[in-house]
Amino acid sequence: MSNDISGDNTEPIRDRESERLTSQRPRRTGWFLTIVTVLVVAVVGFVVVGFAGFVLGHAKGNARSTITVTGSGTVQGTPDTINFQIGVSTRSLTATAALTENDNKVRALEAALLKNGVTKREMQTSGLNIYDDTNNQGVVTGFTVEDTLNITMHKVQRAGVAIDAAARAVGNGVQLNGVSFTITNDSSLLRAARIRAMNNARVAAGQLANAGDIHVTGIVKITDNETQSSGVYSAPIAFNAAALRSSVPIQTGSQPVNVQVTVIYSLSS
Repeated sequence: MSNDISGDNTEPIRDRESERLTSQRPRRTGWFLTIVTVLVVAVVGFVVVGFAGFVLGHAKGNARSTITVTGSGTVQGTPDTINFQIGVSTRSLTATAALTENDNKVRALEAALLKNGVTKREMQTSGLNIYDDTNNQGVVTGFTVEDTLNITMHKVQRAGVAIDAAARAVGNGVQLNGVSFTITNDSSLLRAARIRAMNNARVAAGQLANAGDIHVTGIVKITDNETQSSGVYSAPIAFNAAALRSSVPIQTGSQPVNVQVTVIYSLSS
């Protein structure tokens, strides 16, 4: 009987002890999960914000829209410089004789040019050739000497007189290899051509922008290219000095100066 009483009292005592121990354990599950959740959200938010900042920053650095157009401007000017090649050709039985005779003719040629508006600085030797002449059997029959001067003359209005005088001084052995004109003092012409080219580029950019419902906001880059065409006067390679008049007729005419610009414009909506 005592054993039954003892058994009944022991089980409740064990249950109460378990409840007491369980109640004394710290309840950390709730706040631990909360802290972990906050940390995860913070990290994810940081990654998202960082990525968004990268994308936005990348977009800002490359978001500028541009348009590239080409404009050209041309103005006409009067050439102020003439260039021509004039020379002497002499043939003789020996090379020495041909060279000596040719030298004398070249001196006469230079003297005539200097007396008629050409300066020494505008005169330059551009070619001196000595070669033998042969017949169909390959036998040497003589020697030919050619001496050519390159003339750059700034007194264009006196060029015809100078060429005529040089040809008369040399005789039938004179050679003229063409005449070309240039504009050396072209700063004012280039300025006017650049203005026209930029105006044309601006108009083209505006038209394209309006067609795309956007606006031109500024210039990013300008690249220009300048050209000047040379007028050429054709003359015989060799002519008879006796047929020349007192002055060779030379007309300078007009000459175009062209500027082409490539402009990159920035755009905005």
